[in-house]
Amino acid sequence: MEPRFNIQSVVPAAYKAMLGLSAYLGSTQLTKVQQELIKIRASQINGCAFCIDMHTKEALNIGETPQRIFLLNAWKETDLFTEEEKALLAVTEEITLISQHGLTEETYQKAKRYFSEEFIAQTIIAIVTINAWNRIAVSTHLPVAK
Repeated sequence: MEPRFNIQSVVPAAYKAMLGLSAYLGSTQLTKVQQELIKIRASQINGCAFCIDMHTKEALNIGETPQRIFLLNAWKETDLFTEEEKALLAVTEEITLISQHGLTEETYQKAKRYFSEEFIAQTIIAIVTINAWNRIAVSTHLPVAK
């Protein structure tokens, strides 16, 4: 696929705002591993090759195992993820697939067993941010680095 245009060049102020949101996530309670799991899983759902490539590499660089990355799209079927991570991934999927039913009360209540409201709010921002990046990358045909 041919890239359509460089969104950073066309709308630099908007791109800068997106970078600011991404930078904010570095100051949250979410660990780097949690952030990368969110980014990879949302990107898998959205079919964003650019982001899957970027975030799987980043996850490996921070110590995530290849096995967990390979099985991330089947996280419900394995015990490789903690209950906290499974709650985080369930929230990620439901928010990413918002048109299906949104964040259900059941999933929200499960997340509340493990996380504070502030942590859940930060998680929602992380999910919203990667979904926005996915939509930018997919819409502009951002190529995967070779």
